[in-house]
Amino acid sequence: MVFAMGMHFINVVLMSLLRHGQFFKQAAKFKQIFLKEQFMKQPEIGKVVTHLRLQKGMTQETLGELCEVSTRTIQRIESGEVDPRTFTLNNLSNILEYDFNNDNKGNESFWITVLHLSSMICIVPIPLLIWSFRKKYSLKIDKHGKDVINFQISMTLYLIACAILPGVTSFLMIKYNNSMSFIISVISIIPLITLGFICFFQGLFNALKVLNSKSYRYLLSIPFLQ
Repeated sequence: MVFAMGMHFINVVLMSLLRHGQFFKQAAKFKQIFLKEQFMKQPEIGKVVTHLRLQKGMTQETLGELCEVSTRTIQRIESGEVDPRTFTLNNLSNILEYDFNNDNKGNESFWITVLHLSSMICIVPIPLLIWSFRKKYSLKIDKHGKDVINFQISMTLYLIACAILPGVTSFLMIKYNNSMSFIISVISIIPLITLGFICFFQGLFNALKVLNSKSYRYLLSIPFLQ
């Protein structure tokens, strides 16, 4: 059943990519987002904050009080030492009358896409590290990160279960010299390979979906993180 589901999913993904020619288009789109991310570093936000603050005749102390943060935090934001959190960024937008969140969308899209691409390989620490460091800056990154991590943990558990079965059957084959154990061992490898394909293509397909602002879904995912 798992094998049939996996093959059907892979077939749908490949046909969709070939029919619409989305792979190369979305690869180019991701490249643009990546380049934008490289140039939109936090010092740029700091420069804008400094410019708007001086334009309104505010001191760093005054801006800090209005944003409900310390003067030191404003100093670090303006110097580019730290990334302003979502709460601070919203306050800066309201007080300085500038949409920082709109400028930050390229940054947000970049990390969300990277999160989904990281699910193509079943290595939980990669999306876990990205999510841990970036979740505080965006609720969307937090949500997408949890979905990716849930999927990665689920796939890891499935892969471990599928890996144990061939080992057990191989042990029985050696101990009892049972030809049926050999057949079962070979067959049990199929779900292992299928899960690998599901993990790879589902990550790729969902990355393409979020680039187009479409809804995504991870099949066989268990919601460990809410």
